[in-house]
Amino acid sequence: MTCGINTYQSLKKWKDEQILNFRSDAYALNEFHDRVMKTVFEIALDRMNNEKLPSWKLAWFATGSGGRKEQGFLSDQDHGLVYEAEDPEAATYFLKLGEEIAEGLETVGYPYCEGKVMSSNPIWCRPLVEWKEQISDWMDEESWQTMRNLHIFYDSRALAGEKEYIGELKSLIHNRINNNPNLLSRLMETSMHMKNAVGPLGQLLPEEKGTHQGELDLKYTAFIPYVNAIRLLAIKEGIIETSTIARLEKLQDMKDYGEEMNRYKNNFATLLKWRLLTYKQTDTYDDTHFLHLKSLTKRERNELKSILRDGKKLHQFVIRTVEKGVV
Repeated sequence: MTCGINTYQSLKKWKDEQILNFRSDAYALNEFHDRVMKTVFEIALDRMNNEKLPSWKLAWFATGSGGRKEQGFLSDQDHGLVYEAEDPEAATYFLKLGEEIAEGLETVGYPYCEGKVMSSNPIWCRPLVEWKEQISDWMDEESWQTMRNLHIFYDSRALAGEKEYIGELKSLIHNRINNNPNLLSRLMETSMHMKNAVGPLGQLLPEEKGTHQGELDLKYTAFIPYVNAIRLLAIKEGIIETSTIARLEKLQDMKDYGEEMNRYKNNFATLLKWRLLTYKQTDTYDDTHFLHLKSLTKRERNELKSILRDGKKLHQFVIRTVEKGVV
């Protein structure tokens, strides 16, 4: 357990004291988040095991920006549980553990997920056998929500327990897509939407009203478009890495993907850097997704425009690539 810390409150205090040491290093910041989240899990397990020490195998995973190792200073929680046992007693125990983890993460400073992608939700807390059935059902249904769930799950990364459970579940998705390329097309249809940020005259398009008037929504104009596009290519190619940059590095080594992948990787690294450098301690979670355009130099504005335009080119490339494989 981190530095002998054994309560959520003392962990929050330590986290708040340490986190700004990582202002210039997105990778180190996410290693730090991992350490904090794993400690929350250990404390939750200790608190649960005061009642009973089970021998059931499990995998606790992070998804979303945590799964991709792309968290900023402020991040909400996205996570789930996979466990081996199938009896009702295990289901009760793990759902209660999930509730304890979610409460612990919230106490430490990771707000509850608005979409309820948490181990406290039965959809995201299941035995391995039921997880397999659920993922198959999601692929069969092909609704907007089930496709969204597949995207979310594909970013999952085990933080504790049996890591092979996650690989086993992702292999179901790979196998289905190999046999049915139309599923990849459906995943694309439900994720490839971009919020326009560069006008016809080359001007940046900030928010026109509201709390963030005059600021650019980096989350929906840049981060999510890059993340979604590269995730689709990762699913197509069976890439198991979860971070966008690691996925791009794998794509670079494949014959169908050229030097542009390196440019997209550099673009995404720049976005991660800007998010850290522009963070203020008074920021809310929502604030961290917006960029003050007035704070940018002319060179930075031009770099931002280039990144946003490249995002459109990346989307067009992914659409062409996916459509080539659809019968």
